[in-house]
Amino acid sequence: MFQHITTHIFLTVLMYFFIYLAMRIMGKREIGKLSVFDLTISIMIAEIAVFVIEDIERPVYDGVVPMATLVLIQVLVAQLSLKSRKLRLMMDGKPSVLISDGKLHRKEMRRQRYNIDDLLLQLRGQNIDSPADVEFAILETSGQLTVIEKNKGVTSTNQSGNSNSEAEMDKSGKSSEEHNSPNVKLPKHQIRYEGLPIPLIMDGKVQDDNLEMIGKTRFWLRTQIRQKGVSDFRDVFLCSVDHKGMIYVDRLRS
Repeated sequence: MFQHITTHIFLTVLMYFFIYLAMRIMGKREIGKLSVFDLTISIMIAEIAVFVIEDIERPVYDGVVPMATLVLIQVLVAQLSLKSRKLRLMMDGKPSVLISDGKLHRKEMRRQRYNIDDLLLQLRGQNIDSPADVEFAILETSGQLTVIEKNKGVTSTNQSGNSNSEAEMDKSGKSSEEHNSPNVKLPKHQIRYEGLPIPLIMDGKVQDDNLEMIGKTRFWLRTQIRQKGVSDFRDVFLCSVDHKGMIYVDRLRS
């Protein structure tokens, strides 16, 4: 009896340290966010550990080998997904827009099986009473709802900004802001969601759909990254533009 209890204790401690080590190897991403793929791996590792603890007659390596295989698969897929956005989208899926400009996207909610009660619960948790107060609500691949509240001061700010720029018009009829601003001019009717930068290059690959959306070309984009000291698209890890026209470039590092 004592030996049986001791064996269970030993296997429990062994599985604890092995799972702890596995989670450390898989990275902090597993703790902060679980995609469907990550959740599947985690559940399988937990189930295998239970089988090892329950059946003390089975050799320990019957459980350790499958668990190590799962960890290897997760690490390998994670490394490959760093270099391939297509693989990331295939494994994790795309975020879904549930609300834009205060309007519910019912078709997308049905596709994600996300009912109105769930949505209102998430909004209340972020101190938002009504979907009408939401500029953008995105259901992330982890199941988390990211909410951007409408900026209630936008109208008054724009009005004051326009009056100031008119007061600062020089003799040539151009404002000083046009002379000094390094920002890229973008079609305002296209950039609807402030605070959400638009990716133009990801992992060295140009996002042509986003370029077309803002009415720009690859030639324009190449000019922009050259001003940042980058000569080729393949040398860019991330390039994005925000609603103010500010370009962000981060280079790939070998």
